[in-house]
Amino acid sequence: MVSLKEFQELELRIAEVVHAEPHPNADRLYVLKIKVGGEEKQTVAGIRQNYSPEELVGKKVVVVNNLEPATIRGVESQAMLLAASEGDKVILLTPDRDVPSGTAVR
Repeated sequence: MVSLKEFQELELRIAEVVHAEPHPNADRLYVLKIKVGGEEKQTVAGIRQNYSPEELVGKKVVVVNNLEPATIRGVESQAMLLAASEGDKVILLTPDRDVPSGTAVR
C-alpha cells in the first residue's frame, strides 16, 4: 500500500514529445525528448511496438516528472511516461483537451 503522503510526493505533469527515435540498444524502446514547461528532458519508453515516431512528436502525455534518473540500456531516462497496458498493447495516457506543457496533473 502507498500512503496518501507518498502519492502526493509524485510530480505528475503534462509533457509534449518534441523528438522520438529508436533506442540504439533495444528493439522495443524509444528515446524521447520531452518538454515539461520550459524544461527539456530525455526519457526512455517501451512503446515502440505501439507508436511510430511520427505519431509521438507533438503528442501531449502524462509523465512522472520527479523520478530519480535511471540508465536504461546505456541511455539516461529522466522521467516516466504513464500508460495503460493489456498484453502487448500499450496506450499512452493523454489529456482529452489541449493544456500547456508543464501543467500539473492532480
